[in-house]
Amino acid sequence: MPNTFESLNLLDAKNIVEASLARANALKIACSVAVVDAGGFLLAFARQDDAMVGSVELAINKAYTALIFRNSTEAVGKLAQPAAELYGIEHSHAGKVVIFGGGIPVLLNGTVIGAIGVSGGSVAQDIDVASASQFTSIQHQVGAK
Repeated sequence: MPNTFESLNLLDAKNIVEASLARANALKIACSVAVVDAGGFLLAFARQDDAMVGSVELAINKAYTALIFRNSTEAVGKLAQPAAELYGIEHSHAGKVVIFGGGIPVLLNGTVIGAIGVSGGSVAQDIDVASASQFTSIQHQVGAK
């Protein structure tokens, strides 16, 4: 019998990307937006035409970081400062851990079911764009993994 857990589905991920891109357009910034499922795998991605190429991997890794630590990348970053509990954590997971804002876990009833990562603006703008998706209706499904 396979294990099951709640995860974002593709429709959820597309809705999150669309909400985030709408916010980026309102802020007049070009960015990359990545959504990972509950297993940490890329489910949806968009890079706006004028977004920096370097924003692609950062957006994906911000989403991954938010998922695996079940916390925002901003919060992880505070714990990763010199003399803090997680100092040096950004060197783990093959260097995929990002310790500045723009990655946020997606929750459903208190359970992390995926995460979003945004890169392309300032850190504050990336957080703002990623947060726009929190108001998107999640129509999740229970998936076998």
